[in-house]
Amino acid sequence: MQGFALARSRSTRRQAWTAGAAVATAALLLPLLSSGPSATADVRPSPSALQREFAAAADEFDVPQSVLLGVSYLQSRWDAHGGAASVTGGYGPMHLTDARTALAEAPHHSHGAEDARGDDARAVRAVDEAAPPETASLPPRLRTLEQAAQVSGIDPGELRDSPAANVRGGAALLADAQKSLGRPPSDDPAQWYGAVARFSGADDVATATTYADDVFDVIRTGQARTTDSGQRMVLAADPGVAPDRAQVAGLGLRTADAARTECPSSVACEWIPAPYEEFGQGDYGNHDKADRPASQSVEYIVIHDTEATWDTTLRLVQNPQYVSWQYSLRSSDGHIAQHVPLKDVAWHAGNWFVNAKSVGLEHEGFLVSPDAWYTEAMYRTSARLVRYLAHRFDVPLDRQHILGHDNVPGTTTATIRGMHTDPGPYWDWAHYFTLLGRPFTPEAGPGSPVVTIRPDYDANRPLYTGCTKASEARWGSPRPEAGGEACTPHGSGAVRLHTAPSESAPLVKDIGLRPGGQDSTTGVNDTGARASTGQQYAVAGRDGDWTAIWYLGQKAWFHNPRTEPTAVPARAQVLTPRDGLAEVPVYGRAYPEASAYPAGVPVQPVSPLPYKLRAGQEYVVGDRLPGEYLYATTFDTAGHRVVRGQEMYYEVQFGHRVAFVKASDVEVTAR
Repeated sequence: MQGFALARSRSTRRQAWTAGAAVATAALLLPLLSSGPSATADVRPSPSALQREFAAAADEFDVPQSVLLGVSYLQSRWDAHGGAASVTGGYGPMHLTDARTALAEAPHHSHGAEDARGDDARAVRAVDEAAPPETASLPPRLRTLEQAAQVSGIDPGELRDSPAANVRGGAALLADAQKSLGRPPSDDPAQWYGAVARFSGADDVATATTYADDVFDVIRTGQARTTDSGQRMVLAADPGVAPDRAQVAGLGLRTADAARTECPSSVACEWIPAPYEEFGQGDYGNHDKADRPASQSVEYIVIHDTEATWDTTLRLVQNPQYVSWQYSLRSSDGHIAQHVPLKDVAWHAGNWFVNAKSVGLEHEGFLVSPDAWYTEAMYRTSARLVRYLAHRFDVPLDRQHILGHDNVPGTTTATIRGMHTDPGPYWDWAHYFTLLGRPFTPEAGPGSPVVTIRPDYDANRPLYTGCTKASEARWGSPRPEAGGEACTPHGSGAVRLHTAPSESAPLVKDIGLRPGGQDSTTGVNDTGARASTGQQYAVAGRDGDWTAIWYLGQKAWFHNPRTEPTAVPARAQVLTPRDGLAEVPVYGRAYPEASAYPAGVPVQPVSPLPYKLRAGQEYVVGDRLPGEYLYATTFDTAGHRVVRGQEMYYEVQFGHRVAFVKASDVEVTAR
């Protein structure tokens, strides 16, 4: 096999590269599984070096440049990540996977007592610690670097550390896939559909087909961007390419069980059910039967990361004593598994009001390290799934309704410190919403009374600390303290909030996280002084290059220079306490009034959070909705009730997390 790869003579084939024909896209840099790049990783070459390496590798292995570039874009968007591994153990621009090496360095976490249900009517259940990932029998999709080394003759360490070698290894894999299918090398990209599908490593027809379709969509539309190492990359659009999709039939792949799935036709989805099981003595798991949307409206889609490998994620969701979510998404190829029917209520968000009115998506990945990265394949299938869900349930595509788990509020003061912090400050919300077809663009002129947070993801690199302990906040006992190892400087979609217009001013306080009044910290899990891309806030003041917003009942300043803005002007409805009220309470859910509860359903005590919305302050409005409570504490659904009150509430962007206020307490104005 090595002779086949290395003896390949360079062809004279060249493709024209014109930036004007390509579509510019937003940059993407995402978190890292291992602690950092190898000491032998390449230093930054000239800005055109990587483009030349792709051309040379394509010639050496007789692979069309557009195919090689398209595959790489779908895996890494041409980034090298300094030689660090992706969340599934992929390395370099071609995302050659060596999960055995990567997982040996990965953190493994206890999954302890998990209150993802968020309803104190049922007890929190302890779960045995997840076993470390098994590396003895990894599937082929997690061992492509090993295969690339065999067919190219390149040392595995070089394939991990050198972008140029990595590209050659990827080209060798594509050429080997084409040969194994009995197809000759061809200059026509359309003849490489089967090889691209095989490169994905997917073991089912639908995933391999979806992956190949996405690669050829990139080839048709073209792309251009500057990578994380400063490389300017261009893939010229080829709108006429029409691949032979029938080639997938020759791959011998399985057909996944999609009979019960609720997914768009544009993604690969299979049914891996979460168990609905009774344990006896009134206990059961791991979700609740319901009748949505007839009984309750779906208002939110919640984005999570798994803090676990794919196999561990599936093992956990199939454990009846664990929690649940509707969908899991695999990083390596964007494959989707559905676990809970959309009509039923999964236990994922830690807030029962949100759970009852939401769909939860878990993305294979880790918050802990800033250089671990998700693939473009997963971002794209996730965005298509969210668009499908938003259309089905009439959920607006905005950050008041597409929430991170770290935006979900605690229901009571006692639960605030235990709320989760994923997907964290390294999730690229700007790129995600561009894929959703709702990019965050200016909606008003300079000086607008409302802003949308929108830093340049690549250039915005706030220092975070605590990366060695970060994942404890996802599954174990969350503590929003700083300390521990400094995180590798990395692009981020979050901005830091200060008490005054100065970098040296203390960070704003979050009395829910720190009742003693201590300042917030730079901890990667500390959400107390953080505003995230797409979130909207009312402006509280401006001072030179600084903008103040109303945040957790106080004025919070962030650096927002005109030359490099971290927010864009916006229009929105805002609310403030009605005349005569100095302050109004803030809640973690919308409560029905006591008179709304039928006989036999205990009245939920109204429990304000420790924050106050004060006169003169304004907050951006999300939904207007009634107080509601799903009473579901038994396996037998006959006793379940949806309690819906007459008291109306507004959802507001109150801090990093959303909150709720009574409509009768406030006045709403368009800004």
